[in-house]
Amino acid sequence: MKSILQRGWRPLSVLLFLLILWEMAGRILDIPVWLLPVPSQVWQEAIHGWMHYSGHIVSTIRLTLTGYAIGISVGLIVAIFLFRLPALQEAFYPLLILSQNIPIIVLAPLLVIWFGFGMLPKVIVIVLVCFFPVTIATLDGFRQTDKDLLHYMKMTGASNRQIFWKLQWPHALPSIFSGLKIAGTYSVMGAVISEWLGSGKGIGVYMTLASSSFKTDRVFVAIFLIMILSLTFFAIIALIEKWVLKWQRQGGNSLDG
Repeated sequence: MKSILQRGWRPLSVLLFLLILWEMAGRILDIPVWLLPVPSQVWQEAIHGWMHYSGHIVSTIRLTLTGYAIGISVGLIVAIFLFRLPALQEAFYPLLILSQNIPIIVLAPLLVIWFGFGMLPKVIVIVLVCFFPVTIATLDGFRQTDKDLLHYMKMTGASNRQIFWKLQWPHALPSIFSGLKIAGTYSVMGAVISEWLGSGKGIGVYMTLASSSFKTDRVFVAIFLIMILSLTFFAIIALIEKWVLKWQRQGGNSLDG
């Protein structure tokens, strides 16, 4: 905790400086609230308008977790299949890259036409933005397996399954968690975009309603909520990563002993 505070005071200082600069510029230039509210006005709206957006937060979190869980599962399964079947990887890897060149905001209306206004198209949007970083990071982690250890296990007669689960998978965990953290931040963005498809609740709906009625302070509240959710999600995954890798090292040391 102490090291986190020691590292975190610099970015917090920069953020505080920017907020003060924003506040001063807005008041000196007398910018209208509907055009650009100052941070204090956004804060007041965040406090007094809690009842207006609290339900939207719960809906977005639920949608995010659902899409994220499915997205990372798909990403891990695809990565394992592509790694274990090199011919399959050669055929489908370029298609994975091409799939990321399709803007989600353009694909979203098509998903509504194909699957309607229910939960399914929204989850698909999140899955599409989550699975790719997990797949790529996992594949890179598998490729970085120590060659000497791999050769040693083959010499001892270990099967391909034993090599995968006892060597390649543990060595890939840091890369896998890197992909999970990237996907975690993307999942919140994907949830907000999917809520623009016609959802009844969610931060994306709250933002759309605020924008259409020129409630710019509420738009900024929604932006800050998205940032907070993304950072919280990232921090939770980082803590899980720290615990898993620490447990793995301790388990490896006890086995060595």
